[in-house]
Amino acid sequence: MTDAALARDPAAEFAERNRAQFDFDRTTIFASKADPRFAYCLYVPPIAPGGTAPDLVVAMHGTGRDFVGYRDAFAEFGRWNNCIILAPLFPVGVLGDGNRDGFKYMREAGIRYDQALLDIVAEVGERYGQAFDRFALFGYSGGGHFTHRFLMLHPDRLWAACIGAPGSVTLLDPTRDWWVGTRNVQALFGAAVDTAALAQVPVQMVVGAADLETWEITHRPGSRHWMPDANHAGSTRPERLASLKASFQAAGVAVRFDQVANMAHDGMQAVPPVQTFLAEVLGQRRAGRNAT
Repeated sequence: MTDAALARDPAAEFAERNRAQFDFDRTTIFASKADPRFAYCLYVPPIAPGGTAPDLVVAMHGTGRDFVGYRDAFAEFGRWNNCIILAPLFPVGVLGDGNRDGFKYMREAGIRYDQALLDIVAEVGERYGQAFDRFALFGYSGGGHFTHRFLMLHPDRLWAACIGAPGSVTLLDPTRDWWVGTRNVQALFGAAVDTAALAQVPVQMVVGAADLETWEITHRPGSRHWMPDANHAGSTRPERLASLKASFQAAGVAVRFDQVANMAHDGMQAVPPVQTFLAEVLGQRRAGRNAT
């Protein structure tokens, strides 16, 4: 709408200015239309009518739920790489039981967190007139839990996956049940793991070389997520991520493994190598798109 038209229509002018203030740049926080228990915020770069469509990068929080912090950490990347940054929020205790970990394992009672994210992605696409058939997904710590399991279930929806220092990993192991392995994925989620599709997704794994504390990540009998072989992938986060890498590679999935020297458990320190990886993948993705 032109400035002259807006001046003649105060209601339209108000709506346009409201949208400019809250729906672009670093946005306000929105409740998901599909399930208002969940929320999200965005960074949205300038989108010119008829211009190049932005790509989508999802930054998943960890157990501390610093979703706004991750949005802000990726905002400059989004500005200079023409990407919308989506930072979802899956709160603690959505069932009233104080559970901090439900989103990490994809299922919590009747909730499917993978579908909750896909609903939010569809909502964001609708709001900005974009078709986000594929997006990049980064998560660190609890977000790393979510990212590698989402990748296993939906490789067809991702153009990149950046898996940061998950405390526990699901290996591509058809001899063990979920969440330790993938034997019963078909029964739980309605589709088997498609390793051929997985192999088409650029995958980065990132962890600090000094991320060696085990008090938070050691599963013990009687704990909420205990099951046989819960600790068999290793004792520390670097060991467990290396086991995940090995299981991916055995299935034909290439992995870039970044072990950052002198870094303990700090998701913000992992952001620069993740952005470097995503910029490289974006360049290849856009070059391929322009060649067709």
